[in-house]
Amino acid sequence: MRLLELKIPPPLVTLMTAAAMYGVAKLLPVWALLPTLRTGAALTLVVVGVSFDAAGLIAFRRAKTTVNPMTPQRSTSVVSTGVYRFTRNPMYLGLAFLLTAWAVYLSSAWALLGVPVFMAYITRFQIQPEERALAALFGQSYVDYCARVRRWL
Repeated sequence: MRLLELKIPPPLVTLMTAAAMYGVAKLLPVWALLPTLRTGAALTLVVVGVSFDAAGLIAFRRAKTTVNPMTPQRSTSVVSTGVYRFTRNPMYLGLAFLLTAWAVYLSSAWALLGVPVFMAYITRFQIQPEERALAALFGQSYVDYCARVRRWL
């Protein structure tokens, strides 16, 4: 299964998951949500998701380390400030919030299943390989960071 590790960029995984969620929402029953409630909840989740993504990106830029998820071996430091004090993967968490917003917007409980599927895929094929690379690069300081901060939330 290592064939898929660090091969598909997370934004593309997100788009593929969103497309599958759309297909599921069109095939299976939807919730009867008021449009204003549905849109308001979805927009709130979008703001949360974009905030996590932006905070993670800004912290990486400030640390002058790579933001390319396909090349964790090019990292120059362990970023543990800002949003990284609460989650080791704010950008992936932000994408999960965006997918949750999409499911709410689609008014589909079935589409919500795309979120844990996305999280499982990203954990196995993106996060775990990144963690191995970062542990090899930074040793005990990265191990200590992992012990203090959760992978997701």
